[in-house]
Amino acid sequence: MSLTIRHRFIALVLFLAVPLAHAQWQMQDSHSSASLRGIHAVDGSVAWATGSDGTILRTQDGGAHWLRCATPAGAEKLDFRGVWAWSADVAMILSSGPGDESRVYLTNDGCAHWTEDGSNTDKAGFWDAIAFKAASGSQARTGILIGDPVNGRFATLIVVPEQRWVPEIHSCAAHDGEAGFAASNSIVFAFDPQRYIIATGGKGGPRVLLSPLLAYNDGEKECLAVSVPISGGTESSGAFSVSFRDLKHGVVVGGNYKKPDDATRTAAWTNDGGRHWTAATKPPHGYRSAVAWGPQANVWIAVGTNGSDISRDDGTTWERLDDGKWNAISPPFAVGPEGRIGRVQLEEIKSNQTSLPGKPH
Repeated sequence: MSLTIRHRFIALVLFLAVPLAHAQWQMQDSHSSASLRGIHAVDGSVAWATGSDGTILRTQDGGAHWLRCATPAGAEKLDFRGVWAWSADVAMILSSGPGDESRVYLTNDGCAHWTEDGSNTDKAGFWDAIAFKAASGSQARTGILIGDPVNGRFATLIVVPEQRWVPEIHSCAAHDGEAGFAASNSIVFAFDPQRYIIATGGKGGPRVLLSPLLAYNDGEKECLAVSVPISGGTESSGAFSVSFRDLKHGVVVGGNYKKPDDATRTAAWTNDGGRHWTAATKPPHGYRSAVAWGPQANVWIAVGTNGSDISRDDGTTWERLDDGKWNAISPPFAVGPEGRIGRVQLEEIKSNQTSLPGKPH
């Protein structure tokens, strides 16, 4: 093959490959300019999204139409960083901010009305994320809320059926300068309210903290703290998101949000429930604020402010998916700044799996 023909061939391959990656995101109209950081998909049709200035959005048709919900009274200026939904009618939202700007609201009627379900009463507190035990078809409220450390321990509240939020007796101790990031409502993953994993950052991180029951299951009172090979040591860096596809296999992502294009140590994986972590040999192509498992295509998807990546080998290697600006993900949806919402085409990813590294599970 001549040099000229070879160059034309390479150019053609690159031309065809780029549209394929971008075609795997279907951009949607949110009718909003808010910074969106909360997203939770009930299924492929129903999803809720939240963001700045009291923004709450909902779709019931797979994202063809996103409608703005009523904002709770007095919450018009709050920054809703988290959302968890059980159906088109039942959802809980979390606002993040200092003191009583951190609140939780619940709706049971499709966001026509909201009830305040909890409020931060500590002026030094700052709530970061909520998570619930994933149970298909269940609306049982069994979950956990994580906030930045107060008096040396991560603020931790749990909720079980028929109860409101109550303090976790054995919350995790924090290093000086260690905190959680309220970037994507995904610094905590809950197997159940008292078996959870927290991802941390800041000057005292990065680490993952396994709750006492998850780490030992024998009545121990302290969390198991494990270092993770993620960029850290500064207020803007650390582990930003943790997720598991089963009891053993998990992924943590992060980096430095002030250096979004720095791909150094932006992902790590575990196959023993979080007790040991290994850095990705081919990491995502920049800082990542959220990661989630996409079971429809058997892939991990990580998103950040310079794009998204997927992994088919449980976080060992990552392949660029796009260069868009994203904050959070709940497959098949992702959200970002200025009202950005996209739907990842998992069917396309699955059908083109042979073109990407790694092996499907």
